[in-house]
Amino acid sequence: MLKKKLLALFVITSFLSSFIIPNGYAETAFQPEKFPYTEMQIQVMPEFDYPEGWAKDTPSLLVGQYGTFTNKSGQDFNGKVEIAVPASEKGFQAYLVAEFPEDDQPEVQRPFDIDTQKGIISWKPSKAIKNNETYRFVVEYYTSAVEVKDKRSFTYEYSNPTEIGTLDVIFYAPMEASEIKLEPKAPNNTQSEYGEELFYYQYKNVKAGESYKYTFSYQKDDFKSTLDAINEKQPPNDENHASVNGTATDQISGGSDASGGDRPLIGMGGAIVIGIAIIIAGVFVYLGLKGKSQSTSKTSSSKAANHHPKKQLVKKEIKTISNDDKKELRKKLLNGKIDQETYDEEMKKLI
Repeated sequence: MLKKKLLALFVITSFLSSFIIPNGYAETAFQPEKFPYTEMQIQVMPEFDYPEGWAKDTPSLLVGQYGTFTNKSGQDFNGKVEIAVPASEKGFQAYLVAEFPEDDQPEVQRPFDIDTQKGIISWKPSKAIKNNETYRFVVEYYTSAVEVKDKRSFTYEYSNPTEIGTLDVIFYAPMEASEIKLEPKAPNNTQSEYGEELFYYQYKNVKAGESYKYTFSYQKDDFKSTLDAINEKQPPNDENHASVNGTATDQISGGSDASGGDRPLIGMGGAIVIGIAIIIAGVFVYLGLKGKSQSTSKTSSSKAANHHPKKQLVKKEIKTISNDDKKELRKKLLNGKIDQETYDEEMKKLI
């Protein structure tokens, strides 16, 4: 009799589990179609910068995805967000995964996992994303997809897994590059006084499953990064820079608007900007394109903090590492992650 009761209990439990387990899993599984984007900005930057330990004589390709999606799943989401990345591509290195909890708060890095077979990077947000609530994030990674033959070239393709209100795709040409060719031809491009070129595409009301493919080629004689090339430049001698002395690394300022309101993606805000910051701000102001600013920081991210010099280091070593800090801050500024005020405050801490 006892055996029959246990068997009956087992059958009932198994039957109920067939309903309970799948539903519990559905609460945490990430289904892209239920998280449509209001905005997605993709920045494609060949030889913009090199991660630590990168192979010499090998061009880098830095890709950043800045997304804002809304939870339309009908329930709060407490699982892992999943984003497609070319994890199996040669030289792939995940550089940054972070979220923006509040418009006036700094980015917060999140631990992440990479599935090379599925080609996804995943992380769990710091708190559950409530139903109909928006969530902002950034994913940055490097690959060595740039081929070096007679010219340097690469192909970039983006297939969106869900609907996107506004999709911006921006290509940065390397500093000192020539014979630049981008297919399909960009409807908008500009050039700064330093010679950097930026190419810009914008798409509205993108449907799920649509794919965009670009082929980029250029000529370049060395492997100097754009950031290093700009570091060697002097600020222009004009009335807007009359009070600027020293190198561009020490003096650059500008970036995105801290309010997160209806501003250009990277606004000038009356700030003195040089290098790539000029290109980005100029093209968006020229086109009159509006959108939310990328999140700004009132403190530097832990990426920069990781390079802070230790007190016991000798003066020469401190100076070297401090320059790395400046370079990291400058990179954040050029990418629109921090604004002028934040940049100035953090630079003062490094002096």
